[in-house]
Amino acid sequence: MADGAEGQIAWYTADPRAIQPFREGDPLGAFKVRRSLAKHVRNGGLEVTVDRRFAEVIQACAEPRGGDNGVWISEEIRHLYTELHDMGFAHSVEAYRNGELVGGLYGVAIGAAFFGESMFSKEAFASQVAYVGLIDHLRSHGYRLLDVQFVNPHLQQFGVVEVAGERYLEILEDAIDQRASWH
Repeated sequence: MADGAEGQIAWYTADPRAIQPFREGDPLGAFKVRRSLAKHVRNGGLEVTVDRRFAEVIQACAEPRGGDNGVWISEEIRHLYTELHDMGFAHSVEAYRNGELVGGLYGVAIGAAFFGESMFSKEAFASQVAYVGLIDHLRSHGYRLLDVQFVNPHLQQFGVVEVAGERYLEILEDAIDQRASWH
């Protein structure tokens, strides 16, 4: 994370670590979708795509939100993640309404692990619909781990759980040793 828009990049790690259970029978829990969100996924008029507008997604994620003046996605971080995208490691999931990008998220894929970095929403439910799209994508492409770093109220609704650092490293090692294909 960067300390402000032009700040120094620092390394952060969470212990415990937040992960999203999403595979059938996962002993850590289950992926949950509220009824109101399920309606938006089915009938909300949002189109979900993958890797169509990575640069725009990361730019939107970098913009300050509401009363929050803090920015952790600096220009340097955007540049580095764009390089990772060009190399096939960083990916985005986008949500559109009538062709306009209204929500999305991005992260990094290594082996069968996906590390969610940030999400944004320009309208209600847009980032949540993109998140459901991410889960569908991970399930259908053989992924085993969705690392979301920290628990927050937005992610708690989906059944995100925290695991102790040592257990997390076991789960991580298993996931990155497996093969999955983003495309």
